[in-house]
Amino acid sequence: MEMKDSCSVILTAYHSYAPSRIHLVDEGYAPPRHSPCRKVQYQGIGLLGRMSSTGTRPSSHPSPPERPASRDSQDSMEDYWSEVKNIEEDGQRGHEDLLERGSMDEAELEEAWLQDAGLSTLVSGALGEGPAEALLSTLTRSQAAMVKKRVDNYTLTVRKRSKQPTRHVRDVFSTPNTSPVDPILPVPPKSPNGDMPSRCVHRTSSRVRPACPSFSQSTERRVSECPPCPPPQDTSDSLSFEVPYSEGVAAHRRGRQGDCKDCQRIRRDDHDLPTFQLPRPKLGLTRIQDLSCEDMKKIGYISLIELTTFYDGLGIELKRNRAARSKARENGIFGVPLTTLLENDQKKFPGSKVPLVFRKLLSKLEQTGLQTEGILRVPGSASRVKHLRQELEQKLYEDRFDWELVRHNDAAGLLKMFIRELPYPLLTLQHAPAFAAAQNISSPRQQIQALHLLIMLLPEPNRDTLKALLEFLRKVVAYEEKNRMGLWNVSMIVAPNLFTYRGKNAKQEEMQGAAGAAHLVRLLITHQDLLWTVPCFLISHVRKLNEAGASKKPPSSEKTKKKLLLMRRKTTEREKTERSELTDLRQGVIRVHAPQHAKISMAIQLDNETKAKDVMARFDYENGRGTRSTSRRPRQYLFEVGGNIGERSLDPETHLLDVYHVNPHCEWVLKPTTT
Repeated sequence: MEMKDSCSVILTAYHSYAPSRIHLVDEGYAPPRHSPCRKVQYQGIGLLGRMSSTGTRPSSHPSPPERPASRDSQDSMEDYWSEVKNIEEDGQRGHEDLLERGSMDEAELEEAWLQDAGLSTLVSGALGEGPAEALLSTLTRSQAAMVKKRVDNYTLTVRKRSKQPTRHVRDVFSTPNTSPVDPILPVPPKSPNGDMPSRCVHRTSSRVRPACPSFSQSTERRVSECPPCPPPQDTSDSLSFEVPYSEGVAAHRRGRQGDCKDCQRIRRDDHDLPTFQLPRPKLGLTRIQDLSCEDMKKIGYISLIELTTFYDGLGIELKRNRAARSKARENGIFGVPLTTLLENDQKKFPGSKVPLVFRKLLSKLEQTGLQTEGILRVPGSASRVKHLRQELEQKLYEDRFDWELVRHNDAAGLLKMFIRELPYPLLTLQHAPAFAAAQNISSPRQQIQALHLLIMLLPEPNRDTLKALLEFLRKVVAYEEKNRMGLWNVSMIVAPNLFTYRGKNAKQEEMQGAAGAAHLVRLLITHQDLLWTVPCFLISHVRKLNEAGASKKPPSSEKTKKKLLLMRRKTTEREKTERSELTDLRQGVIRVHAPQHAKISMAIQLDNETKAKDVMARFDYENGRGTRSTSRRPRQYLFEVGGNIGERSLDPETHLLDVYHVNPHCEWVLKPTTT
């Protein structure tokens, strides 16, 4: 009897390498670096990955048992590994031959970072050619310290590369070191929040001067005037857009983390996701599509600096990937870069922001597949999907493809195949390590903040395509009662297609990051409205950057002067007619221009309660909105143009008097949006 019990124990231990072992990974998802027990579990999974890579795979992907009525079970990664198995059987796991992970030395790493942050002139030495000087004058203390660390590290690396360091006499006649601390070694630099970091990624020396003298002068004056960081907010249902996220990390680390409700949530292994309400600032919410391309480019500069500072405050080493030269296709649909696809689409459909085939597949699924049980989970016929793919390649742009022949599961398979076969991942190879690092953040609030900054960094085609995908996935979850696809199920199935792992350690990395990747997809789906809203502190940065850049503009050329003179002549007559109307008006009066309305101009007195929707309603009333002739017009929005912003479409709830105080020299224009 004892022998039977002993065998039973042995068999149970053996089965821990099957799906039950994987179940432990997702129970109360928590990052590995915060739990010693979790680390042991991940090591076991890594062993499983190594075992399965040398032998057969079926033990890692068993046939799924009969499902219970509730499909949103969070104690299993069953759907994730079933999807991985389907991908491997299809033989379409990305283009490892087209995209490689290149190595970069310290100097190349820092130079690429400074270039993407709009600060390449700090290493080239050509000041005044870009936004570097203006951008540096707008940074916070923590952000300025991060930029200085990057510049110093670049300078040190270049010096070491060009000159072989001289060996010290202590290196020649080495003696055993018995003291616990070497007094000769330099003290590691402090992090921006004043704490001593456990690991210093970029070690700098106080004897090395920055590469750009103007950086140390202008920025130090700016940093000395930086106000103290505000206390962290403890409310679990609000996410402040007013204060840079990196400043919140510094305040959180200075406080008592044991009393933080946000950290307690993770330690309790609570399955419920936190809910964060969109803030309602008086300057109005600003979506990504509400800003001009020039302003969004500056948002990208600041977001990279802020993300690096944010990760540094959390003690996370932010790595970077570099793509090798790719032999990506220039024609066709599958395996073609997003930018190339959009260029081809825009020849036939001007203004396209999402690839045509992607929109068609989403539309097909939304029309007939949202109520299909197991949509996204149940794979279509491999031979049929292969045939449909060939048909799409040949007939899509000729309008000869018959979408009636596409079944629901086939459309889902084509959609996931399209994402996997992108030669450049949808989340970009460059920022893939930053997305992966977000899995190791303990606080759900800070995970969302990291994702928020990463969304701001994505190229426009990637960002628009990801947005279309997430909007569709939210609709799938909304029909859970019909399709039996809950939020967790959808996240597990999409994660292997969205988070691709390449290289010799791909299997091990995937096993370790499975639960974290699915959790990030869940956050992306749940908080997509928040993630596609530009934080107020980034817009404030852009305003300061535009003001600083305007004050340092070089003298205009003769061609520019002539152009401005012509524009001035055109507005002279209009100013004459308006001058008599404005002579007796008080401060706080704006003139709204509506070129497409019968009444093209209107002076409006602002008060504390005047909102953008009030001005829109007044123009509609004055121009007889509601009649047959006007009801066909596209809806028009109030825009803030010029001054310290390029162009911003105002949220209808925006308080105009607050915008007037922030940007008194802007123009107010009523017009339809371009999106």
